[in-house]
Amino acid sequence: MVSELFTRWDVPWLPTVGLALVALTYATGWARARRTRPAELPPWRLAVFLSGLASIFVAISSPLDTFSESLLFMHMAQHFVLMSIAPPLVVLGAPVVPLLRGAPRSVIHIFAPVFRSRAVHALLRHPKRNLFAWFSMNVAYVGWHVPAAYEFALKSENWHNVEHACFLLTSLLFWWPVVGPWPARPIKSQLLLIPYLACADLVNTGVSAFLCFSGQLIYPSYADVRRPFPFNPLTDQIAAGAFMWVFGSMVFLFPVVLIIMRALSPHVVGLPDLLASGAPDKRTASGEAV
Repeated sequence: MVSELFTRWDVPWLPTVGLALVALTYATGWARARRTRPAELPPWRLAVFLSGLASIFVAISSPLDTFSESLLFMHMAQHFVLMSIAPPLVVLGAPVVPLLRGAPRSVIHIFAPVFRSRAVHALLRHPKRNLFAWFSMNVAYVGWHVPAAYEFALKSENWHNVEHACFLLTSLLFWWPVVGPWPARPIKSQLLLIPYLACADLVNTGVSAFLCFSGQLIYPSYADVRRPFPFNPLTDQIAAGAFMWVFGSMVFLFPVVLIIMRALSPHVVGLPDLLASGAPDKRTASGEAV
């Protein structure tokens, strides 16, 4: 049974085809755009974007998904990949320009009115857009972990997919201002990202601590299921909460450390430029979205 934790893959064909098409579109657009903007689209951007898509594939196809209904620990690890691994990797790939350059012209023509819309541009430039991104991700995170909502999604495959889509999309919004991918406009001061990330970590800590210290089973569906390991549901819940607490905090606090290092030593050579990866010049209208 333990060996199944590494061998039980269940590949959903429709999302897999979708991920493959996105990868092909990005790679094509990256190659085209790189001819004129090699500095903004180095090979590492292609690598991290494809890694982000690969992590989504792993989350929805690997044993993380197969055992999500029998092990809360595996389910929380799946959520972690969809919220804290895939989104920052995708955003670091600066996806706007490559996807636009790689998409068929027929698709671009369909969405052209949206790209040109003054209302859309005004919304994307709105000073509260980062606050909206923060609330979107954290409301989705807390809301879907409320016992009633969690149990509802666990019993319906369609709603389970909606839950995962909410996690992924809102997390993309959340990580966008943190990374500031070219050609998006960076925030006025990266120091503002410290409370942005720290408060998100507080939310994660609250949910994780609730799972660890509640002293009772929060999600009844895990009470009577076949388990690959000989530990009880409450131990599984504590392990899930501890995983979320430790690794979730690491993901939120690592950028905080980088921001502080950049503020204290702005001219240090070789400091990873993860938080200001975009070039500030020649921004396109479609790339100003955050």
